[in-house]
Amino acid sequence: MVREQGVIERVSARKALVRIEKNSACATCESRDNCDVTSGKAMIIEVANELRAGEGDRVEISVPSRSFLKLAMLVYFLPVAALIAGAYAGGEWAESFHVNTTLGSIVVGCAATVVTFYFLKRFDRSSRKSGKLSPKMTRILLRARQEPSGPADASN
Repeated sequence: MVREQGVIERVSARKALVRIEKNSACATCESRDNCDVTSGKAMIIEVANELRAGEGDRVEISVPSRSFLKLAMLVYFLPVAALIAGAYAGGEWAESFHVNTTLGSIVVGCAATVVTFYFLKRFDRSSRKSGKLSPKMTRILLRARQEPSGPADASN
């Protein structure tokens, strides 16, 4: 399970916007120069607020490893595979029609990549609705404000 900590920025009816903070893994990550987390920008994600956390609370967010790997495969591997397959198919198509094979490879490869991104966008919308691959708020680490647990002690 992949776990991160964050602070709740805003709470709505059943959702919470959580600002994810940098962790020690960012220092050794090869993608740190391209990531929004290390660029000084906060990474904000929306999660279901089933734990009734409030603004300013520090929470733990987790994503099952299987979901994380599935998403990484879809986002990184699938577009590259579509580009390569499209370029190959475009070259074959262009050769059979006696057109420049390089041009055919470029056009069909780019078209396959664009179509893949379109379907990934649709998949993202449907997976957000189902919530299967979404991160979950697993626990509240620190409350920003303590709620009264009983009658106030007026013995001053």
